[in-house]
Amino acid sequence: MPRFIIVGAAQLGPIARSDSRATVVARLLELMREAHSFRCDLVAFPEMALTTFFPRWDLQDEDEIDAFYEREMPGPETRILFEEAAKLGIGFSLGYAELAFEEGRKRRFNTSILVDKSGAIIGKYRKVHLPGHADVMDRAGQHLEKRFFEVGNFGFPVWRAFNGIFGMCICNDRRWPETYRVMGLQGVDMILLGYNSPVGLGDPYELDALEPFHNHLVMQAGAYQNATWVVGVAKAGMEEGFNMIGQTAIIAPSGEIVAQCATLGDELVVRKCDLDLGLPYRRDIFNFAAHRRPEHYGLITERKGAILPPE
Repeated sequence: MPRFIIVGAAQLGPIARSDSRATVVARLLELMREAHSFRCDLVAFPEMALTTFFPRWDLQDEDEIDAFYEREMPGPETRILFEEAAKLGIGFSLGYAELAFEEGRKRRFNTSILVDKSGAIIGKYRKVHLPGHADVMDRAGQHLEKRFFEVGNFGFPVWRAFNGIFGMCICNDRRWPETYRVMGLQGVDMILLGYNSPVGLGDPYELDALEPFHNHLVMQAGAYQNATWVVGVAKAGMEEGFNMIGQTAIIAPSGEIVAQCATLGDELVVRKCDLDLGLPYRRDIFNFAAHRRPEHYGLITERKGAILPPE
């Protein structure tokens, strides 16, 4: 029998640096209630959904930096999200900046959690593929994630939830095939993927112009090649002078976009998803046990006339 889940992808418009947590949480609650009105089982929010994308600035003051991070989840300002989820009987995923005290020191991660219909956290992921750089560069914009976050230390786990197998990843993770494949090898049915992707950070125009195309390309390829649903949920619009591309989309295991936001503001798109839709692909063209040959992937064969990269 089909395993159906109704999923809401809750895009967020710009969040200003001056916006309080309470202001942002109120927007999340409105989207959550809208998702409930569509009988959603699960609503997915973007990367760093509680704050503006602060790694664009060369921040130096530790107290100012720490103010963008969550020390606990749920915390005093976010607890209402969990209470409302339990009241409505709806699950959610949420991206945020996490401040953790581990191994005797303060650590910072770009994190996402998965919450079930009772309001309990059942999964946690920390971003692995950090883009950008650690030092300020002479360019129109900055992407200082390597300064403000550590590489995630959880790998790419999956969780049994919502009558399926669910995984999470964040933003730049979506550009790397290993992200999807590691979860695909664990039988993932749906990947919840939040992102904050800008254009105009000083990249060559030909890269900026193709950003919207590449955004969907990698998610569609990841979905198809691993026979999984991908729910890509964005921050959108002009945020603190930078254009966030949006393009929130729900992508089927066929690689087809089956729902997409049409605006650059707060917007919800909903899709009833059959978690078994990937099974024909897993049994045939992407039957890993039958066709995948990892024992050959590390072999290098020198061929006459081959052009090898420099050592």
